Amino acid sequence: MNAAAGTLPSDPKAGDAPRRSAKSPSLRLRVSLVLTALAAAFVIAGAGLWVRDARTAIAEEITAAHRVAAQWLAVSARGTASGDPAWTEARLLAHLNAVGRIRAHQLEARDEAGHLRYVSPPSAYKAGRDAPAWFTRWMDPGIPAMTLHAGSLTLHLQPDPSRALVDLWDDLSAAMTRALLALAGLFIGSWFAIHHALRPLENVMAALDRTGQGNFDTRLPTDGPAELARLGNAFNGMARRLSEAVSENVRLSHEQAVARAITERLEADRLAIARDLHDELGQSITAVAALAGAIVQRSTDTPQIRQSAEVIRDVASRMQGDVRALLSRLRPPGRGPRETLDDALRSYLASWSDRHGDIELSTELFAGPQPLPDDITLATLRIVQESCTNIVRHALASRARVRLLREGDTLTIEVCDNGRGIVPATGQAGFGLAGMRERVVSLAGSLDISSPPGGGTRIRARLPLTRPALADSDPTPEGPLS
Repeated sequence: MNAAAGTLPSDPKAGDAPRRSAKSPSLRLRVSLVLTALAAAFVIAGAGLWVRDARTAIAEEITAAHRVAAQWLAVSARGTASGDPAWTEARLLAHLNAVGRIRAHQLEARDEAGHLRYVSPPSAYKAGRDAPAWFTRWMDPGIPAMTLHAGSLTLHLQPDPSRALVDLWDDLSAAMTRALLALAGLFIGSWFAIHHALRPLENVMAALDRTGQGNFDTRLPTDGPAELARLGNAFNGMARRLSEAVSENVRLSHEQAVARAITERLEADRLAIARDLHDELGQSITAVAALAGAIVQRSTDTPQIRQSAEVIRDVASRMQGDVRALLSRLRPPGRGPRETLDDALRSYLASWSDRHGDIELSTELFAGPQPLPDDITLATLRIVQESCTNIVRHALASRARVRLLREGDTLTIEVCDNGRGIVPATGQAGFGLAGMRERVVSLAGSLDISSPPGGGTRIRARLPLTRPALADSDPTPEGPLS
């Protein structure tokens, strides 16, 4: 394989060492061992059949030779026992000496005193060599010896398959040696063949290693055998989707960071404006109201001046109320050591309801007495404030409802009205809703803005109290206010 951007180098060992376990044999070794073991099983099975047939053949050969020798000796023994002058004991022993070794047998002749009168000579074939004792016991056909009486002589005929067994052992040893050499050759040949066949998989392993290290631009070639081509296409598709997912995660993280920074900057600006209003404008209005009160007290003799001063004092008083209302919007409540989120929202909504008495407001606040994270508290207050502001500015509603519900690790904020519903975008409230959505996204929550079938608008936000966690399903939807 050629080395290029996004492809793998031709070195098959790249990235292999870190992943290979010293205790686990390689795939090519295991496959080679399996193939060799299967071949060895066939060899052993064939050898077993061959040995069985050879044992049968040896048994038949020894049996046939024993039958011939037994018949010949039986005739000679009967002649000697009957006193036939042609088969005297001396003539029988001379005949046995002349015959020599009877094939695959040992023959002994003893007199009445048990003295050995004759023993057949040992075989000169492969003299001094015998098959192993265990092999001899296993392959011995088990033909019993025969004893014959010829006058005062006792003939003992013992079948002797040792020469046939040593031949069989030599043939079996030679065959097993050749089989072992063939199995060793098969193992070595299989190992090299499988190594050559699996060499492209080394590149796949290297690609997986590089991808695991974060190099999602790694690609495999799609030429070659059909299986490797399919594997390359599947891997390239997986790597492409991983790269896209990582890019999307980076983009989302960047957007969340930007939204968080904007939110923090907005809160800082709100606090700065609230501080300036309180310290500068608030004190100035207080001073104007005090001066106007002083003028009222000192102008009892000049009704026109007194009336003007009273007007100035009333305007200053209204301005103080407006400034306090602005401060309640700019400076988030709920920061007291004993004030819960429910208390903060209840206080804000009571003030809002006083300012907008033409809108009937109902509340269901169940955030609970447990403290919540500051970012969740602040986001909840801003979502409710923005929603209530949109109701006043755009909804033309006569009723509104605010629900706050804590379920496990999820906080649900819902604001509904019975107004005209979602109107095509006119640029009036786009920034407020965009800021609301950015707050929710920065907290890994979800926001749904809809117009239920019965009319009106419903804004529902769900914020996870333990991140990262996302709610799996929305609460049972409720209809709009009727």
